[in-house]
Amino acid sequence: QVQLVESGGGLVQAGGSLRLSCAYSGRTFSKYTMGWFRQAPGKEREFVAATSWSGGSTAYADSVKGRFTISRSNAKNTVYLQMNSLKPEDTAVYYCAASERGFSRYEGPYDYWGQGTQVTVSS
Repeated sequence: QVQLVESGGGLVQAGGSLRLSCAYSGRTFSKYTMGWFRQAPGKEREFVAATSWSGGSTAYADSVKGRFTISRSNAKNTVYLQMNSLKPEDTAVYYCAASERGFSRYEGPYDYWGQGTQVTVSS
């Protein structure tokens, strides 16, 4: 059974940084595309970033491009989201997800989800 546990969220001032981590347990981690999504209050969940199984391919939402960086350590079964230059509009619950059905910006292929971690950016 696959389990994903996010950590690293918190309260930060605008312009600050946070690094989210997502620890994976279960079947072979390196088989999975890993993604980060977020959901702000009153809004639908949206794509933030994704990394292929090797880390060789990445994708970002336009709203975070140049500020956020996704990375993974297959040795540590962990995926990270480094978030710099945070803005109040980045406030959301951030979820990591795993897909064994290929690299995607869409939720459909992601079979496994974490419980989420809250990120709050104050102005």
